[in-house]
Amino acid sequence: MSTPLPDWLEPLFGAEQMRAVDRWAIEQRGIPSLDLMERAGAGLALYTDRVVPRGPVAVVCGKGNNGGDGLVAARLLRGFGRTVRVLLLAAPAQYKGDAAVNLERLEGAHEPFEPLALDDAAIVVDAIFGTGFDGDPRGLAKDAIERIAVLDVPVVAADIASGVDASTGQAARVSVLADTTVTFAAAKPGHWIAPGKRLTGALHVVDIGIPAGAPVTPDVGLLTARVHALVPRRGASGTKFSSGHVVLAGGSRGLTGAPCLAAEAAMRAGAGYVTALVPASLELVFETRLLEVMTRGLPDVDGALGPDGADAALAATARAGALVLGPGAGRSDAAFAFVRALAARADVPLLLDADGLNAHAGALDALAQRTKPTVLTPHAGELARLLGVSSDEVDRRRLHSAREAARRAGAVVVLKGDDTIVALPDGRAAVNGLGAPALATAGTGDVLSGVIGAFLAKGLEPFAAACAGVRRHAAAGRVAAAEHGADGVIARDVIDALPRALRGEPDEPGE
Repeated sequence: MSTPLPDWLEPLFGAEQMRAVDRWAIEQRGIPSLDLMERAGAGLALYTDRVVPRGPVAVVCGKGNNGGDGLVAARLLRGFGRTVRVLLLAAPAQYKGDAAVNLERLEGAHEPFEPLALDDAAIVVDAIFGTGFDGDPRGLAKDAIERIAVLDVPVVAADIASGVDASTGQAARVSVLADTTVTFAAAKPGHWIAPGKRLTGALHVVDIGIPAGAPVTPDVGLLTARVHALVPRRGASGTKFSSGHVVLAGGSRGLTGAPCLAAEAAMRAGAGYVTALVPASLELVFETRLLEVMTRGLPDVDGALGPDGADAALAATARAGALVLGPGAGRSDAAFAFVRALAARADVPLLLDADGLNAHAGALDALAQRTKPTVLTPHAGELARLLGVSSDEVDRRRLHSAREAARRAGAVVVLKGDDTIVALPDGRAAVNGLGAPALATAGTGDVLSGVIGAFLAKGLEPFAAACAGVRRHAAAGRVAAAEHGADGVIARDVIDALPRALRGEPDEPGE
C-alpha cells in the first residue's frame, strides 16, 4: 500500500481510485450499482433545477455510466415538471449495464443528438464523459462539446466537465466549460488542478451512499486549514534562535526588493532571526530598509553575488535553520556560480526560488545529491527551464510536471499558480484550493519563499512547511484583498496580513 496522505489534506480521488471505491462499495458492502447511479442522478437533477429553476432542459448523454447519470437526472427532472430533451450520442442498443436500465426507465421521448436540438434549452446537462475519460473527443461527442461551447446558457457537468482528465486536470483540445459541476462521492484532482479547475465552475459534491472505510489510498489531497496547527509557536522559554533562524542569500543591482520582501515575510511568519547575505556594494540599501534583519555584505561582481562569497555564505548558515537562496540574485555567470556552489554545499534545509532556480536550468538532477531537504518554488516558466520543456507544456500537465521535477531533484516542488501544487518525490501531492486572486502581483512569490523558509527554520519537515506556507500565503492574500481590493494589493500588503491570515479561515478547503 502506498503512503497515506496526512490528515490535514482532504483526499482527492483519481479515476482509477474512484473506480476502486465503487467496486468496494458494490462487492464488499453489497450496495447495488443502480442505487449509486440513482443517487448520483438525483443530485444532478437537484442542482440543475436550482441553477435554472424554469425553462427547457437539454441532457446530452454518452453511452457510459456518465450518460446513465444523465438519464436518471432527466427522468427526475421530468418528474419535477420540467420540459427535458434527452439527446443520445449513441444508438439505444449501444447503452449497456446500468445506463441501459435507466434508458428503459426513462419516461418520455429521447432522440439522437443533433446540434440544433440545443438551441431552445435554458440549461444544458453535460453527461457525455465521466471520470474515466482519456484522450480527445471524437465524432458526435466532439460535435456536442463544440456546440455546447457556443451556447449562451448555463452548463451543468455530471461528475466532471467532459474532456477533463479527472486524475490530473489535463484537458482535451475540445472540452466543456461548465458553470457548475456536480460530482459524486468525492472531489477529484481534475476539479482543482488547472486547466480542469477553470472548466469546472462551482463544484458540488453529492453523497451517493458509499460508506467510509474503502481500502483505497489517494495520492493527491486538497489543503485544509488544519495544516496551520503544525507550525510551532513561540513559547515562554523560547529565544530568537529557537523561533527559527533564516539565512537569505540574494539581491543584485536593480533587484534589491525581492530579498527584502522575502526577509520581511520570514519575520512576519514567525522567524525569530533573519540574516540577509547581500552584495557588499549594495549593503547600504539593505541596511536602510531592513531594520529587523541582520545584513552581511559578501564579495560581489558588478553588483551581484559572486563565487568568492560562497565560503563566507556557508559559514553564515552554520547556526541557521534554513537557507532561502535566489531572490533577486540576478542571472549573471557570477551569480549563477555562487548559487550553484552554495546549493551544493549548504548543510541546512534549502529553499530555492527565482534566480536560484534559473541557475539550475538543465541541471535539476544535481540537486538530488544534497543530503539535507530541498524545496523548490517555481512558477510555470521557471519549472519549464528546469525540466527543459516549454511553459505551455507545464501549463498543460501541471501535476505531471511538478511530480517529475520532485522526482528528479529529490525535492519538494511548489508549482505556483491559482492551483498551487506541492509535490513530493514519491508522487504524493497537495493542491491549494483557497482562491486568492490578489496574489497575482509582483513580489508575492518572494513573500511565499520567506514564509516557507520561516517554517523550515522552525523545524517543520519540508512537505508540511511548504504546504503550511502555501496555505498561510493564500489566506494572507485574501485578508489583504478584503482591505485593499484584489487589484489594489501589493506584496507588502500580503506581508502585513500574515499575522492576521488565520482569522476567518474558511472551514472547507475550497471556500
